[in-house]
Amino acid sequence: MKQVFFTIVTVIIWISDTSPQIHEVMKNRMPAVAGTFYPATSTSLKNQVSNLFEKVTKVPESDVAALIVPHAGYVFSGGVAASAYSKLNRNARYKNIFIIGRSHRKYFAGVSIYPKGHYNTPSGEVKINDETTSKLIEKYKFIYYDEEADRPEHSLEVQLPFLQYWLYNDFKIVPLIIGSDDLSISVKLAEALKPWFNSDNLFVISTDFSHYPSYDKAVKTDAETAEAIVANDSEKLLECCLRNKQSTENNMATGLCGASAVQTLLHLTQNNPDLTFEKIVYKNSGDVPDGDKNRVVGYWAISANRINKDIKITASDKQALLKLARESITRYLINSKNETPVPEPSGIMKEHYGAFVTLKKHGKLRGCIGRFNPSLTLYQTIAEMAVAAATRDSRFEPVSTKELDQVEIEISILTPLRKIYSIDQIQLGKHGIYIKKGLNSGTFLPQVATDTNWTKEEFLGHCSRDKTGIGWDGWKMAELYTYEAIVFSEK
Repeated sequence: MKQVFFTIVTVIIWISDTSPQIHEVMKNRMPAVAGTFYPATSTSLKNQVSNLFEKVTKVPESDVAALIVPHAGYVFSGGVAASAYSKLNRNARYKNIFIIGRSHRKYFAGVSIYPKGHYNTPSGEVKINDETTSKLIEKYKFIYYDEEADRPEHSLEVQLPFLQYWLYNDFKIVPLIIGSDDLSISVKLAEALKPWFNSDNLFVISTDFSHYPSYDKAVKTDAETAEAIVANDSEKLLECCLRNKQSTENNMATGLCGASAVQTLLHLTQNNPDLTFEKIVYKNSGDVPDGDKNRVVGYWAISANRINKDIKITASDKQALLKLARESITRYLINSKNETPVPEPSGIMKEHYGAFVTLKKHGKLRGCIGRFNPSLTLYQTIAEMAVAAATRDSRFEPVSTKELDQVEIEISILTPLRKIYSIDQIQLGKHGIYIKKGLNSGTFLPQVATDTNWTKEEFLGHCSRDKTGIGWDGWKMAELYTYEAIVFSEK
């Protein structure tokens, strides 16, 4: 009998010690709220979601970094959710879609992540990016799988049919359920997710707003909460949530049920000048024909968008930059030193932009080198790239002092790179193209298309083969980016 007992204990310990291996055979996560929050059959679900998008007032497409989306039953919040997702480019290709919500059924420490397999909806399977989930589980102890929290949770699940309907390309998700309102967990999660907060990925924050006040009280409270969010200020949001929690008016149970998920987003976005928040649309359950205006739940759609910065440059700025480029080349050729001319930069020269310097001799290319990374000031970039174009373009012999007077200098100041998902987004003559695949990358400035009269396919093919080194059709399987340029020259 002792031996039997010992064997049982040994087996239990073995299972416990090897629990990560259980994830290898996890079954698909089945819907928890199909038939209640949304239709249980694929046809009915597709029809309802389609109708919701058809009723959306068209909103301008943006370079969306994150969406804040409600998670109630579709009859109540579906229209607001559709308004949020309609901001996305339907041709987008995301490496990960992080969906973050707050647990509604179980309080626990940390964050639950579904590690492997698929989420099932009536619209089909949605794959988990198990490469990403594995990295998070292995690196962070506070991120693990909690089945009791995950199995009945609706806040992530209800987002999937919208993504399945709206996005043309396949996608993989990283589902994260935060177990409490502990702010330290939101801060830790934001730090863990920071490497993925870029244009390759989308973040969906699932939350409703005020719960159970009267209609008018909800409108006022939810407006205040939204203002705190679009201010991109986690402290301001925390204060707002505390005020709502302490309120005893009109049955206010909470002003933001997914506060911890929103705080995670704000700790990723605040102090980032290249992001801006946009309020898309607001409604509450009292706006539904059968809704009770005495007891409502609020719903906001909000997006965090990447800013495409406009470059403002004067004629005198252009003259100063061209003079800087020529003086930099002259000093280098005479002294063989890459000395930056004086005086100290001012105005646009202190800004951080990518730039290319192009040299032409009798109208023909004599050198062209630049950089996209705006880590240096424009002053430093122009000075360095001018010298590089004259001396380090491998296609040409270095420029000599004797021919310097015959060389014309052209400068292209670049807007930030913007990832695209369809070549229909390229406008020849307006957009430069940057192609990246693995360690290979290459670019053509916007003026190349104008100078050559290439078609769009020729523009991409030549860049892919001649500049990126991945073959004529290599661009079809590569990452594509566009940018614009302000071009000016001594001529």
